[in-house]
Amino acid sequence: MKIERFEDIHAWREARGLVQMVYAAIGASEHFRKDFRLANQIQAASVSCMANIAEGFSRHGRKEFIQFLYVTKGSAAEIQSHLYVALDLGYMGQDMFDQIYDKADKVSRMTSNLIEYLRNQTHTRV
Repeated sequence: MKIERFEDIHAWREARGLVQMVYAAIGASEHFRKDFRLANQIQAASVSCMANIAEGFSRHGRKEFIQFLYVTKGSAAEIQSHLYVALDLGYMGQDMFDQIYDKADKVSRMTSNLIEYLRNQTHTRV
Protein backbone atom coordinates (compact mmCIF):
# COMPACT_ATOMS: atom_id res chain seq x y z
CA MET A 1 0.00 0.00 0.00
CA LYS A 2 1.35 3.37 -0.98
CA ILE A 3 1.17 6.01 1.71
CA GLU A 4 0.03 9.28 0.19
CA ARG A 5 -1.14 11.11 3.30
CA PHE A 6 -0.47 10.79 6.99
CA GLU A 7 -3.92 9.28 7.57
CA ASP A 8 -2.71 6.22 5.62
CA ILE A 9 -0.06 5.46 8.25
CA HIS A 10 -1.20 2.66 10.56
CA ALA A 11 0.78 4.03 13.51
CA TRP A 12 -1.05 7.35 13.16
CA ARG A 13 -4.40 5.52 13.22
CA GLU A 14 -3.38 3.70 16.39
CA ALA A 15 -2.22 6.99 17.91
CA ARG A 16 -5.62 8.47 17.13
CA GLY A 17 -7.22 5.62 19.05
CA LEU A 18 -4.81 6.24 21.91
CA VAL A 19 -5.92 9.88 22.10
CA GLN A 20 -9.54 8.78 22.30
CA MET A 21 -8.74 6.34 25.10
CA VAL A 22 -6.83 8.95 27.12
CA TYR A 23 -9.61 11.52 26.81
CA ALA A 24 -12.23 8.92 27.74
CA ALA A 25 -10.25 7.89 30.83
CA ILE A 26 -10.04 11.50 31.99
CA GLY A 27 -13.71 12.04 31.27
CA ALA A 28 -14.65 8.97 33.30
CA SER A 29 -13.03 10.19 36.51
CA GLU A 30 -13.98 13.40 38.28
CA HIS A 31 -10.74 13.30 40.25
CA PHE A 32 -8.70 12.86 37.07
CA ARG A 33 -10.54 15.77 35.42
CA LYS A 34 -9.78 17.98 38.42
CA ASP A 35 -6.07 17.11 38.39
CA PHE A 36 -5.48 19.68 35.68
CA ARG A 37 -1.72 19.31 35.51
CA LEU A 38 -1.72 15.52 35.10
CA ALA A 39 -4.72 15.55 32.77
CA ASN A 40 -3.14 18.23 30.59
CA GLN A 41 0.21 16.44 30.46
CA ILE A 42 -1.19 13.06 29.47
CA GLN A 43 -3.52 14.68 26.94
CA ALA A 44 -0.65 16.64 25.43
CA ALA A 45 1.53 13.54 25.23
CA SER A 46 -1.21 11.56 23.50
CA VAL A 47 -1.92 14.33 21.00
CA SER A 48 1.83 14.65 20.45
CA CYS A 49 1.99 11.03 19.29
CA MET A 50 -0.56 11.70 16.60
CA ALA A 51 0.76 15.11 15.63
CA ASN A 52 4.41 14.11 15.35
CA ILE A 53 3.63 11.27 12.97
CA ALA A 54 1.63 13.68 10.80
CA GLU A 55 4.18 16.49 11.01
CA GLY A 56 7.12 14.21 10.32
CA PHE A 57 5.38 12.76 7.28
CA SER A 58 4.65 16.25 5.94
CA ARG A 59 8.34 17.16 6.01
CA HIS A 60 8.91 14.87 3.01
CA GLY A 61 12.39 13.97 4.17
CA ARG A 62 13.29 10.58 5.59
CA LYS A 63 15.72 11.89 8.21
CA GLU A 64 13.30 14.48 9.51
CA PHE A 65 10.46 11.98 9.54
CA ILE A 66 12.57 9.62 11.63
CA GLN A 67 13.33 12.42 14.11
CA PHE A 68 9.63 13.11 14.56
CA LEU A 69 8.96 9.40 15.00
CA TYR A 70 11.46 9.29 17.85
CA VAL A 71 9.52 12.11 19.50
CA THR A 72 6.39 10.00 19.07
CA LYS A 73 8.09 7.12 20.90
CA GLY A 74 9.06 9.48 23.71
CA SER A 75 5.51 10.75 24.01
CA ALA A 76 4.18 7.18 24.17
CA ALA A 77 6.56 6.44 27.06
CA GLU A 78 5.47 9.66 28.76
CA ILE A 79 1.85 8.50 28.56
CA GLN A 80 2.80 5.18 30.13
CA SER A 81 4.57 6.95 32.98
CA HIS A 82 1.62 9.29 33.59
CA LEU A 83 -0.68 6.26 33.66
CA TYR A 84 1.14 4.97 36.73
CA VAL A 85 0.38 8.23 38.52
CA ALA A 86 -3.29 8.00 37.54
CA LEU A 87 -3.42 4.37 38.69
CA ASP A 88 -1.62 5.06 41.97
CA LEU A 89 -3.97 7.96 42.75
CA GLY A 90 -7.05 5.85 42.02
CA TYR A 91 -8.09 7.84 38.96
CA MET A 92 -8.48 4.62 36.97
CA GLY A 93 -8.66 0.89 37.53
CA GLN A 94 -6.14 -1.70 36.48
CA ASP A 95 -8.18 -2.72 33.41
CA MET A 96 -8.26 0.79 31.98
CA PHE A 97 -4.59 1.27 32.84
CA ASP A 98 -3.71 -1.96 31.00
CA GLN A 99 -5.75 -1.06 27.92
CA ILE A 100 -4.23 2.40 27.53
CA TYR A 101 -0.72 1.21 28.44
CA ASP A 102 -0.96 -1.56 25.82
CA LYS A 103 -2.23 0.89 23.19
CA ALA A 104 0.69 3.24 23.91
CA ASP A 105 3.04 0.27 23.65
CA LYS A 106 1.48 -0.70 20.30
CA VAL A 107 1.94 2.85 18.99
CA SER A 108 5.57 2.77 20.13
CA ARG A 109 6.24 -0.62 18.50
CA MET A 110 4.58 0.41 15.25
CA THR A 111 6.60 3.61 15.26
CA SER A 112 9.80 1.62 15.79
CA ASN A 113 8.88 -0.58 12.84
CA LEU A 114 8.28 2.50 10.70
CA ILE A 115 11.65 3.94 11.74
CA GLU A 116 13.35 0.68 10.77
CA TYR A 117 11.51 0.63 7.44
CA LEU A 118 12.56 4.21 6.69
CA ARG A 119 16.18 3.51 7.58
CA ASN A 120 16.27 0.66 5.08
CA GLN A 121 14.82 2.69 2.21
CA THR A 122 17.03 4.20 -0.48
CA HIS A 123 14.46 6.73 -1.64
CA THR A 124 13.23 9.65 0.46
CA ARG A 125 9.45 9.08 0.46
CA VAL A 126 7.50 6.57 2.52
